[in-house]
Formats: sequence, structure tokens, C-alpha cells
Amino acid sequence: MKRTSRYESGQATTEYALVLLGVGVIALLVIAWATEGGGAGRIGELFDLVLDNVISRTDVQEG
Repeated sequence: MKRTSRYESGQATTEYALVLLGVGVIALLVIAWATEGGGAGRIGELFDLVLDNVISRTDVQEG
């Protein structure tokens, strides 16, 4: 079993915190893009496209 020093366990905690901070920043940027400008319209168009595709596939299987 590998033993880690206090420094190494503290370093791992710091790395996790930095990764979570980076993910949080990216999430905020995506939310800001989606709610302002053309992002909301693009997400709506993508949702409509996916929904239309799913509906068209179920119509073909029923017929």
C-alpha cells in the first residue's frame, strides 16, 4: 500500500478544487452564452430538430 505525505494529500485536494473551479467557470460561460445573444435561439432550434427527428422515426415504425 502506497503511503502519501500530508503535502501530497493537500496537493490532491488543491487539484480537485481547481478542477471544480474550472468546470464551474465553463458552466457559467455556457449558461451566459445560452441566455444572451443567439445561444437561446440555437438551443431551441437544436431541440426542435431532435424532437422532429424522433417523431419522424416513430411515425415510420408505426406505419
